Amino acid sequence: MKYVVVLGDGMADDPIEEIGGMTPLEYAKTPVMDEMAKVSEVGLVHTIPEGMSPGSDTANLSVIGYNPEKYYSGRSPLEALSIGVDMKPTDISFRCNIVTLSEEEESYEERTILDHSSGEISTEDAAILLEAVKKELEPLYNAYKFYVGTSYRHLTIWDNGKVLPLTPPHDILGKVIGEYLPEDQVLRTMMEKSYDILVNHPINLERKKKGLNPANSIWFWGAGTRPALSSFEEKNHKKGVMISAVDLLKGIAVGAGLTNISVEGATGGLETNYEGKANAAVKALLEDGYDFAYIHVEAPDEMGHQGSLERKIKAIEYLDGRLIRIVKEAFEASEEDVRILVLPDHPTPIAKRTHVSDPVPYMLYDSSTPVENQFRYNEKEAKASGIYVAEGHKLIDHLFSI
Repeated sequence: MKYVVVLGDGMADDPIEEIGGMTPLEYAKTPVMDEMAKVSEVGLVHTIPEGMSPGSDTANLSVIGYNPEKYYSGRSPLEALSIGVDMKPTDISFRCNIVTLSEEEESYEERTILDHSSGEISTEDAAILLEAVKKELEPLYNAYKFYVGTSYRHLTIWDNGKVLPLTPPHDILGKVIGEYLPEDQVLRTMMEKSYDILVNHPINLERKKKGLNPANSIWFWGAGTRPALSSFEEKNHKKGVMISAVDLLKGIAVGAGLTNISVEGATGGLETNYEGKANAAVKALLEDGYDFAYIHVEAPDEMGHQGSLERKIKAIEYLDGRLIRIVKEAFEASEEDVRILVLPDHPTPIAKRTHVSDPVPYMLYDSSTPVENQFRYNEKEAKASGIYVAEGHKLIDHLFSI
């Protein structure tokens, strides 16, 4: 038996009047998932422990089988593992987004955050901008080091620092930033200086000419200490791979001892390489001797943050037709048995443009043991099924044991 998790980040949503009171998952044309649901277990799972923030960090730890209440030490430390930064016990890491702020106002604190991802800026452009920030700020603040990540997602390490409460930028889209800036004066000053460094950078002048959002400020959030995850293979007796474009997921994989597989053209955006991810998972499982593949697709979450209903629906349809279909058909052709778990990590409702803690629908398909089922795979029918997993980190045991 082989095992696959297909994680549509932020895929769950609330009913939307514009599409007849349906959610994007209900409305999207998903013939592959519809067919699978007829012979799968469909239910709800709560991936976020009570009192914890509904982030992709805590939620994906849950789905991979690590109780966030025990293992979570912050988001950015997991990304540090992915980037290859060997944190000391006294280091504090921060996510360092490159964001888009409004430019009309006189003072930094009066600006509005327009885009947490700077228009899904490319890693190549973002690296040049971060290098400009690093060149100016590291000599002034030598306890802080900047590291390039992926797209808008980067890392800052504070030597002998402390964990501070900081606001995720995607939680305050469209809001004036003043009351959400760090209380720590150094972090705040570095953010202000970064705006001065970036606002007239040639890359941003060119982006504005093209009608793209400028990447004109850094934004710190997600502080944490060095993580310590136990071995996935020792815990589950399964040799596994991670397939994701996102440093957070790659970092979880490093910590858990999963093998990261890089896929050319995997971006974390809507036009990511769905087929490449599917084929990489199939190869790992059917040719390379792995037992488990975790395929993470960031696109539905990004479209939720953007508040784009049309693009979120498209992301779900791409996940169905360009990824899940390929995995399912490959196993049918091989005659190998497979269990496929499909779910989001958390909802990212279009109306809210940020994460919430509500339970999410899951579908558990077993090619060897079809289950006659009247429920389709969506939020409403998953709830109607009456199946509910209260502790998300236990769902993977169900995947491995049914």
